[in-house]
Amino acid sequence: MPSVDRVLVVGAGSAGATVAALLADTGVSVDLIEAKSDISALGSGITLQGNALRVLDRLGVLDACLAEGWAGDALVLRAPDAEATVLAELAEHRSGGPDLPASMGMYRPDLARILVARAQRAGAKLRLSTTIDSLRQDDTGVDVRFADGYTARYDLVVAADGVRSATRRLLEIPLETRSVGMGVWRVFTPRPREVLGSQAYYGGPCYIAGYTPTSESMLYAFLTEDAQDRTVLSPQQTVETVRELIAAYHGPWDEIRASVTDPARIHYTWTEAHLLAAPWHRGRVVLIGDAVHTCPPTLAQGAAMALEDAAVLVEMLATVDNIDEDLLTRFAERRLPRVEAVVDASVQIARWQLDGIDGDVPGLMGRIAAMTSEEP
Repeated sequence: MPSVDRVLVVGAGSAGATVAALLADTGVSVDLIEAKSDISALGSGITLQGNALRVLDRLGVLDACLAEGWAGDALVLRAPDAEATVLAELAEHRSGGPDLPASMGMYRPDLARILVARAQRAGAKLRLSTTIDSLRQDDTGVDVRFADGYTARYDLVVAADGVRSATRRLLEIPLETRSVGMGVWRVFTPRPREVLGSQAYYGGPCYIAGYTPTSESMLYAFLTEDAQDRTVLSPQQTVETVRELIAAYHGPWDEIRASVTDPARIHYTWTEAHLLAAPWHRGRVVLIGDAVHTCPPTLAQGAAMALEDAAVLVEMLATVDNIDEDLLTRFAERRLPRVEAVVDASVQIARWQLDGIDGDVPGLMGRIAAMTSEEP
């Protein structure tokens, strides 16, 4: 890749580890830094749609992910009644292509570990507990001063450091991250044997209550409610609150409820959204993933969009001899329509649920599935 020789990737999450691996594959010297002291991921499980699996397949890690996770091709809808009546079984669209599963549930820390290990095998140098103190740029590169006093010069800096990106703040890029109004409980728990794929219950005390297998033995369950301050709950109150919400649902939920005893396996977050208008770069620093776009998990496309960002950026870098404003501008312009459609649709579905509106959710999901089936 003649356009860059040395690249700094900030953030070792899905987008950062992927872009680091793909760049290192081409012979680029890559430093991958992470602010945390270990490779971990907040939360319990993640659902990866087919277009995300397409990127994992190109990375050569899909088989490893499938061995750890759980592939699925259908979504079962059930009623919030005493019998947990099955209302429908919907075949999920294979947006990654006919040879890949429609989706996969996975334990988030397992995905993080696999992707970072892949980047290191490619030659990326990982530095944990590392943050940037300052960035100084000119036409040919970026001088980076790290918080520990170390300095280095790079041809390009890729910031994949999440929703509250420290790099974005260093660049003084304004971006409002707003609450959508919904809070989500996520619980990591043993999988009832009868649960062979994702299932969702609409109604009851939650807007949606569901679960997705993440492995042969485990699943993550989720319950959505109005966003509220749950930080005031003690660990025991957290367990009791989740068990009380689950008590309204039956079928496999009865077994899941009995297994909810450990507050360390329960996480609560507010759904948020933001989208940065183009361009996504300042000079030779370019932002990708959650640093520029985030949305509610109503379409399970957040990680897929971040993985696609990484793949597209490396693809475009390979087409030029030198980095310039035009290339990085074209990158954001290429990604923005697709990402904006996903963000808008994800927020729309959440708002329909919050407002009690019977919107055309299947139609909207179908349009996004058709779009994401196309190459990014």
